Amino acid sequence: MADLGPPTSYLAIAEGVPVFTSDGRRFGELTHVLADEEKDIFDGLVVEADHHRFVDAPHVKELFENGVELSLSYEEAEQLPEPSETPATMGADPGDTAEGELTRKLRKAWDRISGRY
Repeated sequence: MADLGPPTSYLAIAEGVPVFTSDGRRFGELTHVLADEEKDIFDGLVVEADHHRFVDAPHVKELFENGVELSLSYEEAEQLPEPSETPATMGADPGDTAEGELTRKLRKAWDRISGRY
Protein backbone atom coordinates (compact mmCIF):
# COMPACT_ATOMS: atom_id res chain seq x y z
CA MET A 1 0.00 0.00 0.00
CA ALA A 2 1.31 3.45 -0.91
CA ASP A 3 2.01 6.16 1.66
CA LEU A 4 -1.39 7.64 2.43
CA GLY A 5 -0.08 10.71 4.20
CA PRO A 6 -0.92 11.94 7.68
CA PRO A 7 -4.12 10.94 9.52
CA THR A 8 -7.09 13.20 8.97
CA SER A 9 -10.67 13.68 10.09
CA TYR A 10 -13.90 12.61 8.43
CA LEU A 11 -14.58 16.35 8.17
CA ALA A 12 -11.50 16.94 6.01
CA ILE A 13 -11.05 13.84 3.85
CA ALA A 14 -11.54 14.39 0.13
CA GLU A 15 -13.94 12.41 -2.01
CA GLY A 16 -12.19 10.27 -4.62
CA VAL A 17 -9.32 9.06 -2.43
CA PRO A 18 -8.57 5.32 -2.68
CA VAL A 19 -9.96 2.90 -0.09
CA PHE A 20 -7.82 -0.07 0.94
CA THR A 21 -8.72 -3.25 2.83
CA SER A 22 -6.78 -4.60 5.80
CA ASP A 23 -4.79 -6.89 3.50
CA GLY A 24 -3.52 -3.88 1.52
CA ARG A 25 -5.67 -4.34 -1.58
CA ARG A 26 -7.36 -1.39 -3.23
CA PHE A 27 -11.11 -1.80 -2.78
CA GLY A 28 -12.46 1.33 -4.42
CA GLU A 29 -12.80 5.10 -4.10
CA LEU A 30 -14.44 7.21 -1.43
CA THR A 31 -17.67 8.62 -2.79
CA HIS A 32 -19.27 10.16 0.27
CA VAL A 33 -18.79 10.56 4.03
CA LEU A 34 -21.93 9.93 6.10
CA ALA A 35 -22.01 12.02 9.25
CA ASP A 36 -24.02 14.38 11.40
CA GLU A 37 -21.55 17.23 11.64
CA GLU A 38 -23.70 19.22 14.10
CA LYS A 39 -23.60 16.35 16.60
CA ASP A 40 -20.06 15.27 15.55
CA ILE A 41 -21.17 11.74 14.71
CA PHE A 42 -19.30 9.80 12.02
CA ASP A 43 -21.64 7.14 10.61
CA GLY A 44 -19.57 5.62 7.81
CA LEU A 45 -18.57 5.86 4.18
CA VAL A 46 -19.99 5.21 0.75
CA VAL A 47 -17.35 3.60 -1.46
CA GLU A 48 -17.52 2.99 -5.19
CA ALA A 49 -16.14 -0.50 -5.78
CA ASP A 50 -17.94 -2.63 -8.38
CA HIS A 51 -20.98 -0.63 -7.22
CA HIS A 52 -21.69 1.60 -4.23
CA ARG A 53 -21.00 -0.04 -0.85
CA PHE A 54 -21.78 1.21 2.65
CA VAL A 55 -18.91 0.92 5.14
CA ASP A 56 -20.15 1.32 8.71
CA ALA A 57 -17.93 3.50 10.93
CA PRO A 58 -16.58 0.60 13.06
CA HIS A 59 -15.11 -0.95 9.88
CA VAL A 60 -13.11 2.20 9.07
CA LYS A 61 -9.69 1.62 10.61
CA GLU A 62 -8.08 4.94 9.69
CA LEU A 63 -8.68 8.01 7.57
CA PHE A 64 -5.60 9.54 5.95
CA GLU A 65 -5.13 12.64 3.83
CA ASN A 66 -4.66 10.51 0.70
CA GLY A 67 -6.72 7.39 1.41
CA VAL A 68 -8.76 5.21 3.73
CA GLU A 69 -7.85 1.95 5.42
CA LEU A 70 -10.60 -0.49 6.38
CA SER A 71 -10.43 -3.11 9.14
CA LEU A 72 -12.00 -5.64 6.74
CA SER A 73 -10.26 -8.03 4.36
CA TYR A 74 -10.99 -7.67 0.65
CA GLU A 75 -13.32 -10.69 0.76
CA GLU A 76 -15.22 -9.22 3.73
CA ALA A 77 -15.48 -5.82 2.04
CA GLU A 78 -17.00 -7.45 -1.04
CA GLN A 79 -19.91 -8.53 1.19
CA LEU A 80 -20.72 -4.97 2.30
CA PRO A 81 -24.26 -3.82 1.49
CA GLU A 82 -25.29 -1.08 -0.85
CA PRO A 83 -26.21 2.14 0.96
CA SER A 84 -29.90 2.45 1.75
CA GLU A 85 -32.16 5.45 1.63
CA THR A 86 -32.11 7.72 4.64
CA PRO A 87 -33.59 5.70 7.49
CA ALA A 88 -36.98 6.65 8.81
CA THR A 89 -37.05 8.71 11.94
CA MET A 90 -39.20 7.97 14.91
CA GLY A 91 -41.16 10.59 16.70
CA ALA A 92 -43.94 11.02 19.17
CA ASP A 93 -47.06 13.03 18.66
CA PRO A 94 -48.49 14.80 21.72
CA GLY A 95 -51.74 12.94 21.01
CA ASP A 96 -50.04 9.53 21.31
CA THR A 97 -51.17 8.26 24.69
CA ALA A 98 -51.37 4.52 24.16
CA GLU A 99 -49.89 2.59 27.06
CA GLY A 100 -49.16 -1.06 27.53
CA GLU A 101 -51.29 -3.42 29.63
CA LEU A 102 -48.67 -3.65 32.38
CA THR A 103 -48.34 0.13 32.57
CA ARG A 104 -52.12 0.49 32.84
CA LYS A 105 -52.31 -2.08 35.66
CA LEU A 106 -49.43 -0.50 37.58
CA ARG A 107 -50.97 2.96 37.22
CA LYS A 108 -54.32 1.63 38.50
CA ALA A 109 -52.59 -0.07 41.49
CA TRP A 110 -50.68 3.12 42.31
CA ASP A 111 -53.86 5.17 42.15
CA ARG A 112 -55.51 2.81 44.68
CA ILE A 113 -52.51 2.86 47.02
CA SER A 114 -52.24 6.64 46.89
CA GLY A 115 -55.97 7.13 47.37
CA ARG A 116 -56.70 8.43 43.89
CA TYR A 117 -59.44 6.22 42.47
